[in-house]
Amino acid sequence: MMSTTLTIRIDEETKSRLDTLARATTRSKSYLVSNAIEEFLKQNEWHIQEIRKTVAKADKPDARFADHEDVASWLRTWGTDKELDPPK
Repeated sequence: MMSTTLTIRIDEETKSRLDTLARATTRSKSYLVSNAIEEFLKQNEWHIQEIRKTVAKADKPDARFADHEDVASWLRTWGTDKELDPPK
C-alpha cells in the first residue's frame, strides 16, 4: 500500500509521551501514530456502522421499544423492596 505524508500539531506533553513510547518500543513515531489512527478509524467506523444498523431496525414499522417513562419508572425501583418487573 502506498503511503502519504500528513502533518499534525500536538502539544509538547503528547509529543514527549510519543517520543518515550517510540524509544521504549523501538518503533518510529510515524509507525505508532499511523497504527493509532488506523485503530481509531476501525473503532469509529464500526461504531457508526452499528448505529446505522440499529437506527434502520428502529425505523421499521414493526420495531418494538419500551416507553421511556416505563423504563425510568422501573429503574427508580431497582434495589427497593417494591422493584417492578421490567417493561415489555
